[in-house]
Amino acid sequence: MGSQWDNFLRNLGEWRGSFCSLNADGLVIDTTPSILTLEQAQEERLVRFRLRRYGADGYGSAPSSDYSQDYRSLGRQVVFFETGSFSKGTLQLAPASVFGAEFGFVAGDRRHRLVQLHSPEGAFERLVLIREFRAGTAASERPPLEWGNLLGPWSGQAATITADWPEPQLCDCVLQIERGDGDQIQIHTQLGEREEVYGGGARLLLLPDGGYSLTPPQVSHRQSLVVEAGWLPAPQRLERLIRRYDASGAWLSSTQIIATAL
Repeated sequence: MGSQWDNFLRNLGEWRGSFCSLNADGLVIDTTPSILTLEQAQEERLVRFRLRRYGADGYGSAPSSDYSQDYRSLGRQVVFFETGSFSKGTLQLAPASVFGAEFGFVAGDRRHRLVQLHSPEGAFERLVLIREFRAGTAASERPPLEWGNLLGPWSGQAATITADWPEPQLCDCVLQIERGDGDQIQIHTQLGEREEVYGGGARLLLLPDGGYSLTPPQVSHRQSLVVEAGWLPAPQRLERLIRRYDASGAWLSSTQIIATAL
């Protein structure tokens, strides 16, 4: 099992794609072309991050913004899994503060990232969908997700990292995904000997590039909650990233599930 830093390094490379803002109903507000570079320097344990965003003319014009940062360590707000996928977000919900979570999926020459944002009043407000392709490859976008891609039984493995123990706890898992009334979803998850049922009352949005967002319509620092994103990087293969918070609004754990349809 690789270290957090080793798992982070699986994201190295030049990634070309776009940042797409969506409203709370999943409708596109705007799209911005981007080039994100993560480059390992000669100095040990140094990674240089650079993000360039472009206007309507795309990569042929000068970037509208150009941001750089050096990484020598990783904070508690982000956890990386063995595939390079990661979960990042608020560590403690607080009154009158924006609550956000980012989920990053990595598969071969693709990255699919999703940011969920709630307003200072706790209402689910918008998403940012980031679809990225490793420069110089023929990687392509996945089809938009449909209900039929999700429903049914799945089996695979889960890795959970808790707030007080950074080493992942591994277990086999079984999923049953069902559709309720309208756009309601229920996900029954057997994690070893523990069972979770999630989805009732949460807001599910099916997204382009084979992804989905699942989040409560309202969050509070006085109530436990779960936020989740999922991606199908290939037919019959599902990856879920889950963040859990306790009744005081403190981050508890993050789980990665990689499953295959049965």
